[in-house]
Amino acid sequence: MRQEHPKTVVGFIGLGVMGMPMARNLLKVGYPVVALDVLPDKAAELAEAGASIAESPAAVARAADLVVTMLTDAPVVEQVLFGPASVSEGSRPGQIVIDASTISPIATRSMAARLAELGVMLLDAPVSGGQKGAADGTLSFMVGGDFATFERCLPIFEAMGSRITWIGESGAGQIAKACNQSIIAVSLVGISEALLLAARSGVDPARVREALLGGFAGSLLLEVQGKRMLDRTFEPGFRAALHYKDLGIARSLAQSVQSPAPATGLALDLFGSLLARGSGNLDHSAIVTSLEALAGSAVALPEPARPQNLRRRRAAK
Repeated sequence: MRQEHPKTVVGFIGLGVMGMPMARNLLKVGYPVVALDVLPDKAAELAEAGASIAESPAAVARAADLVVTMLTDAPVVEQVLFGPASVSEGSRPGQIVIDASTISPIATRSMAARLAELGVMLLDAPVSGGQKGAADGTLSFMVGGDFATFERCLPIFEAMGSRITWIGESGAGQIAKACNQSIIAVSLVGISEALLLAARSGVDPARVREALLGGFAGSLLLEVQGKRMLDRTFEPGFRAALHYKDLGIARSLAQSVQSPAPATGLALDLFGSLLARGSGNLDHSAIVTSLEALAGSAVALPEPARPQNLRRRRAAK
């Protein structure tokens, strides 16, 4: 890991499920953090960890050397950057904004151009790794924007993540994230289909999952989210409503460059069904319930049908 520069004051706007642990990790390696969130309780929580709290995005920008935003969608990012008492009002030439939100690359490029007129550089740096990755400091950053600016910000990224990749010019990070979200969504649909198929065929889906983890079908998604589906633990690590928003970005991007994306479209429809049933605040692994609703049955078998030991282990030699 590169040497940190604790004298760099980092502004952080957006202390949600992802933003809070990211800001905490900056504090842990010694960066002074000036933070802001729409929920006063979140700001107070980070203040207890050592952060200073600002009253507006403009105040964050005035107090910080660079600003990190982790927000829900493009309209919120635009409001924070260009609305009343915004980052742009408090910024100065040479400042850097790192937007870790997941938004449209078109919106990113527009906002980057507007900030550039003020002498401010914008890096789009969406992340993958979920709440656990944010807490553990192991996020993957997909970064778009000026390469020299990216290099200057590497110590900041390394305080929050373990894989930091410069993808290309402005908007490239958001394009990479759209690809990421499509892969995850389509994989979740595939896992849901497989577990439901096993259950409806009279085979324990938990044992099927256990077997598949050892072969080419094995994946972190099958391991973690497949277990969530079986255990019905849908407390949000990443909310389904946000994944639905991200898939909309991915499909729009695909349409704009005439790239076929039928699987992404199917996943978007299934997430839409989930939201229509009022379950948008559940974890995105709850996508399995959309297929269960179509089938009229769940992925679980009665508990007595499940032996405790799912794997046959080799005898000790």
